[in-house]
Amino acid sequence: MNRFAALIEALAFEPRRLAKLTLMEEHFRSVPDPDRGYCLAALCGALDLPAAKPAMLRQLISERTDPVLFALSYDYVGDLSETIALLWPAPADTLTRDSSIGTIVETLQKASRREVAGLVAGLLDTLDERGRWALLKLMTGGFRIGVSASLAKLALARFGRVEAAAIEEIWHGLEPPYAGLFAWLEGRGPRPDPGQALTFRSPMLAHPVEDEDFDRLDPHEFSAEWKWDGIRVQAAGRLRGNAVEIRLFSRSGDDITTAFPDLAGALHFDGVIDGELVVMEGESVAPFSAVQQRLNRKSVSARLTTEFPAHLIAYDCLFAGEEDLRSLSLAERRERLDALVAAHGGRLRTSPPLDFDSWEDLARQRAQSAEHPAIEGVMLKRLASPYLAGRPKGHWYKWKRDPGLVDCVLMYAQRGHGKRSSYYSDFTFGVWDGDRLVPVGKAYFGFSDAELIELDRFVRQNTTNRFGPVREVVHEARTGLVLEIAFEGLQASTRHKSGIAMRFPRIHRIRWDKPPAEADRLTTLQAALARIPAQPAVPDA
Repeated sequence: MNRFAALIEALAFEPRRLAKLTLMEEHFRSVPDPDRGYCLAALCGALDLPAAKPAMLRQLISERTDPVLFALSYDYVGDLSETIALLWPAPADTLTRDSSIGTIVETLQKASRREVAGLVAGLLDTLDERGRWALLKLMTGGFRIGVSASLAKLALARFGRVEAAAIEEIWHGLEPPYAGLFAWLEGRGPRPDPGQALTFRSPMLAHPVEDEDFDRLDPHEFSAEWKWDGIRVQAAGRLRGNAVEIRLFSRSGDDITTAFPDLAGALHFDGVIDGELVVMEGESVAPFSAVQQRLNRKSVSARLTTEFPAHLIAYDCLFAGEEDLRSLSLAERRERLDALVAAHGGRLRTSPPLDFDSWEDLARQRAQSAEHPAIEGVMLKRLASPYLAGRPKGHWYKWKRDPGLVDCVLMYAQRGHGKRSSYYSDFTFGVWDGDRLVPVGKAYFGFSDAELIELDRFVRQNTTNRFGPVREVVHEARTGLVLEIAFEGLQASTRHKSGIAMRFPRIHRIRWDKPPAEADRLTTLQAALARIPAQPAVPDA
């Protein structure tokens, strides 16, 4: 465990990407099986210790320290694992034993829920602060050390001198501690065969288009389509006799099939499709708020699948049966995709291409769609481009719509968590409805560290009332603070007093120069919401 702890501590304090890759590569090379395999699983979020729950850890620390001290420490530190690691009263004479990460993981996986608390307490008693933190992070996940699953797999690819895409293509057929994978990468065994497992392929990503890009890009070499406001998914299907097995993967490769059983059950194709998961209302694409109703659910009820039916808007085809289409041009792949979708129908549709002759023509269409709640902007794709993993330059571009801006008055503030626990950093703001302010949103980012200090000082000097941890800030016509808020969209809401909900609000600018009386009015947002046209329809296959 000490070697694993040393690795994640080094990763936590190393800001450079290449240095992080080197640290992981050296760890994989110097640590034996199965420890390095469990380390890889932990870094990729593929390690499951179902009996080790945060509630159990809270109970253990509450038995060993003052609960008020723990609450104050947790509020200041902001991380449960780090707080417990620092507060845990480990006996000094037991800090000589060090169990391997493999032994710890296998012991916890075999333990029952009743046994695991005693095992964890015993392990924490044998480790120093760094080791305790590593163990707790291992159990709770969320390392927050600047290492994603894709970065860990890239380090693994560097270690084995193979392409990262080669690892991605077999990843979903593997299980920790990946002994066969490391044997292949070290030249001691064959490439693991995923068998009949439906696997994830690294997606192709787009670069934000800049104004100067249009001067060098030929519009006749590109296809354009709407950038739908859903979640990027990859759908993999395989015929097994008369039945079809479908797997849905998120952009990062997580298997999300069980979260969308209605969509998985409605798809019947043999191949791999790249697209956007959306919720449909009749023939119209619903706003992203409808998709949010389906996210992060432990169970999916029949009511959810009926009220918010998931559909797949397809815009690329990677495989048709066993045939790999990724080396073909976008134009050729699109022909194959259209044929596949035409034969399927139902909850699978294509993303219709936009007809344009010039960038000016496309800009007008983008401007006309700016207030459609289900459109984020426009995607530009070079017709001759193959499907390349990662974010290659010069192939795909995203031209997102400009954010909306509104001047609001700061109404309430609350302290943040962790390193922000000493600052008022979470802000509620509102607009004028007649002679009173009504809240329209909350934001806790968009400002610099220096601006945070200024905002915190303003809150402390202008607090007029307290509601537990919330501070009411002076907000009158002549005194107060105006914040320019940027947002991605508006929608009607019965949960908000104003009747309006903002999507992704953030503080764009602090308007020290503007008196509160000149902030925007609720009628401005209501008029903007009223201008939103009927939701855009996606043609049937």
